[in-house]
Amino acid sequence: MTDQLMHDDGGGRERPRKKRRAGRVFLASLLILVLAAGGLAAGYVWRLANSFDTKSQTIESAFPTESRPERQAESQDAVNYLVIGSDARGGSGENEDLAGVPNGARADTMMLVNVPGDRESINVMSIMRDTWVEIPGQGEHKINAALAFGGVPLLVQTVESLLDVPVDHVAFIDFEGFRGLTDALGGVEVNNPREFTTAPPDPQHYEAGTITLSGERALRFVRERKAFSDGDYTRVANQQLFLKSVMAGFLKQETLTNPGRIADIVDEFSPYVTVDEDLSAFELGQLGLSLRNVRSSDVYTYTLPTLGTGRSADGQSIVLLDEAGTQAVSQALKNDSFTSYIQSQGE
Repeated sequence: MTDQLMHDDGGGRERPRKKRRAGRVFLASLLILVLAAGGLAAGYVWRLANSFDTKSQTIESAFPTESRPERQAESQDAVNYLVIGSDARGGSGENEDLAGVPNGARADTMMLVNVPGDRESINVMSIMRDTWVEIPGQGEHKINAALAFGGVPLLVQTVESLLDVPVDHVAFIDFEGFRGLTDALGGVEVNNPREFTTAPPDPQHYEAGTITLSGERALRFVRERKAFSDGDYTRVANQQLFLKSVMAGFLKQETLTNPGRIADIVDEFSPYVTVDEDLSAFELGQLGLSLRNVRSSDVYTYTLPTLGTGRSADGQSIVLLDEAGTQAVSQALKNDSFTSYIQSQGE
């Protein structure tokens, strides 16, 4: 029994946890059960998992040690992932300067990915990085400052305090990985709602309408904000659009049944993914199998409600939190009704 610890899953329930690097198979484990369900050889899927295991990274001690929100009875079977997108170049987790933060990276993008208990949809909620919130022990700041103040644990604690729901797992993704990901998918088709040209140097032009993105152009698409009058608002909208397009490409039958393409995707993206060490590969495998019927039309995107931009007392440009809207989001997450809530908002 010396190889086991007791782990609180965020809902007040303790379960034994082996000391392991299982978190590194985060995305691979989600894939392998889907692939196995499709009848692919066991040897192949385990080689796939091993490939991910050797290339991805692990965040140790990703969660706060202080008291955390309890999971409500209605949402016992739901799972919440905090996905942190980093604009830092270099990827793959060297030089962890702060509590598991790869390369001392910034939290340029934050998304809470909610998987409801019925496993019939996936909800992706963006949190604007300049949202002015209370950071535990630090006072009021932009939410992405939590990462600088206390690393991943403080960012998790800040999000949990804001929404009053537990975060079950954390994934840190370097935007640089989108180059290889889109190439492995053979390009990602996006219905771009607005024509724009990225800021110098090396400006890139994106026409309105259906466009196919790959490589550097995909990376520039998800990173650009200076070209837009509302800055991060359009950037977040483009990131949500790109994410749905990636999922649409991946969830196609010809992708899921093509071992070579799956291997390429995992191989290209793995070095740019860092996950918490508490994630069980078996748990994610089960989750992947339970989501096998979800398609891109079942993925809903939303942005934590805000009241526009303003100025802090010390003159910073900030995004103002819509507290009433945030309370409604919190209640929907607690009740495991977030999918219907997003639909009711016309998203």
